[in-house]
Amino acid sequence: MSSHGQVTICDLTLRDGNHAIAHQLGVEDIQSYSRAAERAGVDVVEVGHGNGLGASSLQVGRAALTDTEMLTTARAELHEARLGVLSIPGFATVERDLKPALACGVDEVRVGTHCTEADVTRQQITLLSEMGVVVKGILMMSHMASVATLVEQARLMQGYGANAIILMDSAGAYTTADVRQRIGALADDLDADVGFHAHNNLGLAVANSLAAIEAGATIIDVTARGFGPGAGNTPLELIAANLHVSNVSARLQLLEALDAADLAEATFAKRIPTNDSVTIASGIAGVFSGFASHARRAGERFDVDPREILFELGRRGVVAGQEDTIVEVALSLAAAKEDSAHIA
Repeated sequence: MSSHGQVTICDLTLRDGNHAIAHQLGVEDIQSYSRAAERAGVDVVEVGHGNGLGASSLQVGRAALTDTEMLTTARAELHEARLGVLSIPGFATVERDLKPALACGVDEVRVGTHCTEADVTRQQITLLSEMGVVVKGILMMSHMASVATLVEQARLMQGYGANAIILMDSAGAYTTADVRQRIGALADDLDADVGFHAHNNLGLAVANSLAAIEAGATIIDVTARGFGPGAGNTPLELIAANLHVSNVSARLQLLEALDAADLAEATFAKRIPTNDSVTIASGIAGVFSGFASHARRAGERFDVDPREILFELGRRGVVAGQEDTIVEVALSLAAAKEDSAHIA
């Protein structure tokens, strides 16, 4: 396996993992895992509500702690690892969220948006770049755009001042061929570093992350035990093992990474993400991995197949932030089911 330099490992257990427990990570969880991640040699520990700064709300879930509480707790435990946050314009604003986060000692900010809407990140990326803050652009739901469009959108973020561009396979819909094509195109075209964030709906998170490294990615996102929404993310411990046996250069320490994953499972990651019929359907449908739990609840409430809900959401091109559509789809499927029963 080859790469264009040392691989940077971004540990999102305390941010993307927060999705898996309805954003209820507590102070002790953040303290103990931050210490474990520090010992493991991860480069960045990203902390916060699952949807990032300013996202705690009734619509997407109230967090147990404020952004400030989460960030100051992690900051006290991190010394070599950098403290990171996710900022999605629409959830996060500069004055209310970004500046207070930086005051907590945040080292880098990742500014994310839907894969065809890079222009909405311009204000935040430009401001952070001008302030000298490490800022990375994130293109979410990246399977929904062509290679040419992804390159175009990544160029915009690079032009705004982003130090790196990360493709998120938010639906877990990529094959390894998809990864090689898209990451390779960005790595060939951009001066900025390129990263990859996988979900495991089709069981390919680890394989896709390794394919990304082969194609030129130097930043890989992980979570302990794959802890995250739906079928979960790329497991920290499996990336550590594969980098070890492949002799890929990284700060990550094998045994300490295994220890961090064990700690997460023993304390807060009580439900280890797995593949089942609903999360697999989510990957095939190409919808946000976090929709799986919503579809299950709606399916039970309205007595319809949650997989059919996900397939319809995929046909409609629904993305994260449009959770209200899940109930609408479930209602329409229930009505169609009732009409069919009357006709029969």
